[in-house]
Amino acid sequence: MYDDTVSTRDIGDQGEELAAEYLLSKGYSIICRQYRSKRGEIDCIAQDSNGVIVFIEVKSANSLKFGNPLHWVTRSKQLTIISMAKQYLYEHKMNTARCRFDVIAVLQGKINHLKNAFTA
Repeated sequence: MYDDTVSTRDIGDQGEELAAEYLLSKGYSIICRQYRSKRGEIDCIAQDSNGVIVFIEVKSANSLKFGNPLHWVTRSKQLTIISMAKQYLYEHKMNTARCRFDVIAVLQGKINHLKNAFTA
C-alpha cells in the first residue's frame, strides 16, 4: 500500500510495480520495463493474450490533488512514446507487429487501465 511519506519517485516505482503485477494477473507477458533511449522512457512494454504489443505509460498518485493521473499523459508525451515505440519495433525487427498504446493510472494503490488511450 502507499505511504504518504515516500518520494514522488518512490510513488512512481511502486505504481509501476503494481501495474506490472496487474498486467501479469490479466494474462499479459511483460517484454520490457523502463525501456530507455535518448528520447525518453516507456514504462512497460507487454504483449496481451492476442499477441498485440502494448506500450504502457504508468502514472501514479496518492491523491487527486493534481487531477486524475489518466489525464497526465500530454500530447507531447504521447508523441515521445510513439517515436520510441517505433524505434523499439525497428530495433527488434517487429515492424509488422500489431501494437497499441495504453495508460495505467495507479491512484492510492488502485489500478485504472485505459486501453487504446491514444493512437500513432
